[in-house]
Amino acid sequence: MRKGTKRKGGSKALGKVSVAEIHNDVVMAESHANAEENEEDAMGVIDEEPNSLTPVDQEDEAKEISPRAKKARHEPEYLEEKRNLQDLWKAAFPVGTEWHNIDGVYDIDWDFKHLEEALEEGGMLYGKKVYVFGVAEPQSIHYKGAAKYAHVPTVVAVESPFPPSDKIGVTSVQSAAEKIIPMKQMKMDWVPYIPFEKRGSQVDRMNPQIFCLVCTQRRSALKHLKEDRVRKFDYCLPYFYDPLKEDELERSTVVDILFPSEPPVVCEFDWKDDKLEAFANDLIEGEEISEKQKDEFKEFVKEHVRAAKKARQEARAARLKRIEEMSQDDREAFQSIKFYKFYPQPSPDVSGFLKGPRINRYYGNAHRVL
Repeated sequence: MRKGTKRKGGSKALGKVSVAEIHNDVVMAESHANAEENEEDAMGVIDEEPNSLTPVDQEDEAKEISPRAKKARHEPEYLEEKRNLQDLWKAAFPVGTEWHNIDGVYDIDWDFKHLEEALEEGGMLYGKKVYVFGVAEPQSIHYKGAAKYAHVPTVVAVESPFPPSDKIGVTSVQSAAEKIIPMKQMKMDWVPYIPFEKRGSQVDRMNPQIFCLVCTQRRSALKHLKEDRVRKFDYCLPYFYDPLKEDELERSTVVDILFPSEPPVVCEFDWKDDKLEAFANDLIEGEEISEKQKDEFKEFVKEHVRAAKKARQEARAARLKRIEEMSQDDREAFQSIKFYKFYPQPSPDVSGFLKGPRINRYYGNAHRVL
């Protein structure tokens, strides 16, 4: 938040957070750090107590101060000018990253200048409506000459005339089945990104072109929700549904199995390629289930396969119905949507990370990887 900018609605109820407040929370740590540095610099120049030295004492003290110290004392400090979209990659929430790993994403000063250039005048996405979200990929990288395991942030930019989705996919710890739920249920939403030069302006008077998928929960309250969410949800994924394309749910013959045992048995069963009898025997041989649990396990898998096949049929029927009801304008809008996946640029400190087009099972692959 710039100096002099006032925050309105300080007593708003939890969950009703303004766009400016949400964006300020994303860059709060950086702003506070700069403010503290400025305060420390000011305190170094202004005496807190009246000068009680006599003229003679003052003259002696002046002699003790070297010319270099005097120059350092009066030499002005120049702060590096902020780039207009400098913190965009940080504003894009790293969806699907475990809560205890989120802070680690920002431990390294990643270089996303090419993302900024793509959205600025002359760039390939300039003037287009773009929706961005973050995805962190665990990788082994080279950091300052040593091997390091890090969550490498990527930014997915969706060129689209409308929000890609208002839903998100979540998988609970208690069930292997993935659910599609409204974003707002997870305290998430598409929020306009405010470039640095416009942060003193009112958002409702702007014509934002960039929107970030962010967590709208206040940071102070978010701390108390982390433990609860870790307990309830294993991970979440940004959801995208294109009715013109057959999605993975329609094509997949694989079901995720989380068999209640001690410890739980986690595996995947492909009803097209796997034979259930042989599959169960392999688990018994590996001592993951006992012989007594075999029949129970087989029935458990059959139930999941039946549910998956039913969901597959329903998804296909719903998609075909949506296509029938779709206008020509909507059809052209979906056909125009493009995905761009931005990785950090290598720097003298950071290198060695791998790039790939995959976003997630809903978005599939990016049209371009940068």
